[in-house]
Amino acid sequence: MRLDGLQNEMQAMMIEAGSQKPFATGQSVSSDFGNMLSKAINNVNSLQKTSGTLQEKFDRGDEGVSLSDVMIARNKASVAFEATIQVRNKLVDAYKELMNMPV
Repeated sequence: MRLDGLQNEMQAMMIEAGSQKPFATGQSVSSDFGNMLSKAINNVNSLQKTSGTLQEKFDRGDEGVSLSDVMIARNKASVAFEATIQVRNKLVDAYKELMNMPV
């Protein structure tokens, strides 16, 4: 289980974005952004699945899983999901602002 999965993923994306050369067309940027967003969402999904798996193991009495492991995994999944919701809200706000601009 990765303890700092979302933070590491975001830092890696920041480093990757800073090391790339500017693109000539907007199409390349949008496809890269889409891939980056897809990876981030898949990471959140994997955190939630890991959390659920740990919860099930703990509920079944697996001695290899402690309550603290379950709670940490739950909180990480919760924080990652909340961050995803905030990113979605910002994207929707930006879209609405662009749609309201006069042409």
